[in-house]
Amino acid sequence: VTPVGPVAAASLLNYFDSPVGTAVLKRLRKLGLNPKSDRATTLADGSAIAGKTFVLTGTLPTISRDDASRLIRKAGGKITGSVSKETDFVVAGESPGSKFDKARELGVRILSEKEFMKIIGYHPEKKPEAKQGHLF
Repeated sequence: VTPVGPVAAASLLNYFDSPVGTAVLKRLRKLGLNPKSDRATTLADGSAIAGKTFVLTGTLPTISRDDASRLIRKAGGKITGSVSKETDFVVAGESPGSKFDKARELGVRILSEKEFMKIIGYHPEKKPEAKQGHLF
């Protein structure tokens, strides 16, 4: 499987958000096809993650920064180590430090880990409770 890069991902998302793309999706649904993703690729405000720049700061409570970075890249986002006016989001954990202050100064949107997980569409695997009646 060849991964789709951020430019191609953004292009696809923009296409399916366009009137023509929306019509294609409606036609597919009419034919009984319902394409969907196993991960969210748009933010709550409807903007695409692809091409957005994220900075991670502080200690995230339940996910490692490496795993968070991997999720962002998988959704087509970019990771950078410093906050600038080009930064779209700062994901702040405990003891965020100067990156947090810089984000506030520049008006960059700051996300908690919980908000980040919701936006990125990450849901930790929950192991179902094994009950005797459900084994058969």
